[in-house]
Amino acid sequence: MCGVFGIWSHPEAAKLAYLGLHALQHRGQEAAGIVAAGREDARFVRHLGRGLVADVFTEDDLAALGGTHAIGHVRYSTAGGTGTENTQPFSVMTSKGALALAHNGNLVNAKEIRDALEREGAIFSTPGDSEVFVHLLARARAPRLVDRVREAAAQVVGAYTLIVMHDSGMIGVRDPQGFRPLVLGELNGGYVLASETSALELIGAKLIREVKPGEIVSVDQHGVHSERLVHAPDAQPRSCIFELVYFARPDSSIFDTSVYEARVKMGQQLATEQPADADIVVPVPDSGVPAALGFAEASGLPFRHGLLRSHYVGRTFIEPEQSIRHFGVKLKLGPIRAVLEGKRVVVVDDSIVRGTTSRKIVAMLRGAGAKEVHMRISSPPSRYPCFYGIDTPTRAELIAATKSVEEIREFITADSLGYLSESGLHLAAGDPDEERFCNACFTGRYTTGRELIEPRLVQIDGR
Repeated sequence: MCGVFGIWSHPEAAKLAYLGLHALQHRGQEAAGIVAAGREDARFVRHLGRGLVADVFTEDDLAALGGTHAIGHVRYSTAGGTGTENTQPFSVMTSKGALALAHNGNLVNAKEIRDALEREGAIFSTPGDSEVFVHLLARARAPRLVDRVREAAAQVVGAYTLIVMHDSGMIGVRDPQGFRPLVLGELNGGYVLASETSALELIGAKLIREVKPGEIVSVDQHGVHSERLVHAPDAQPRSCIFELVYFARPDSSIFDTSVYEARVKMGQQLATEQPADADIVVPVPDSGVPAALGFAEASGLPFRHGLLRSHYVGRTFIEPEQSIRHFGVKLKLGPIRAVLEGKRVVVVDDSIVRGTTSRKIVAMLRGAGAKEVHMRISSPPSRYPCFYGIDTPTRAELIAATKSVEEIREFITADSLGYLSESGLHLAAGDPDEERFCNACFTGRYTTGRELIEPRLVQIDGR
């Protein structure tokens, strides 16, 4: 997860970065930060904080950032925990000038590299994996920053979408397998890099194209320049299919695919594979809505909003001393009795992780008068943890890793339970040959091999 945003050459760069992070808020709600440059005093200025974008930045904060260039980050913690010290972007002064860096993804071999660097005297200020990139960039010897990025990237294994800002330009990078998305846009002669197209739409930027897996895109006063990472020329692109299932915004286009259309097709395929004898189709909002629409269309059953999502739930709330059953879920979702009462309901959701939320939703629907509840999931069973930037639980905590579909059905107390097949998911995502996407969370086939690679200090030009 996490969201990254960068804008080069615009008089309101900090404000536009703020808006871009708003559009990427779904990718991380724990912390946010912006680093601005292009100021008269030539400084890189940083502002960050824990919480949502709107809570971290005020108008005064944005005015103080100033500048004509900026990069931003919204954090969803995977490696390193939730402490403020992990909030990005990082901003450092190296022997070759100032740098700021924002990273989305997880490095499989971060600990090994970190241990090697610490043995050589490096001092880290955060426990996370992203700071590894900062150290590798700072110690790289190549004269061009693009080559220093290439040198650093050659030493890491895993998922990384990076935006690096320096005094005279901005660089966007995707790892050779392209796990996480990154798009390039244009705004009034300047350039924008963002995790998703929804951020471009909000600020009125024009989409140029998606940054390709294994590509380095540089933007500066002379325009856009494209080069390739060279350490893995034969790597097979394997973008994260769960981005299409859940993480990306439905109004975004990533991996050259409409997220909304992909989710509708998942629902249609699900109805074909796992039909249900029922009266209505109800989504679990908001992420289940497109798949439920597809399910209803393919099955001929009427689509109904039987669960209302509250959009005013904060990160914390005060629970009454007298415990209310399923309080947390009820705070977020409210059943509509007039829709549900006496009905046989197909409820469509994108995934089941531990199963506890699904169990509460089924109980809530029954409590509102549903005669039968048939749970349908628009992805395969999640049986394996992700090591590429999704904070999934350990395998022991994933209900599908230890229980059969029938045992999960019994646990969540549904009348029936059906998942989309792996082949059906790839078909809906426009990948019938199952060659474009990483599906390790469903299959356990980790595309980097999952092994922790021993770090190597790359030699450049004989050094």
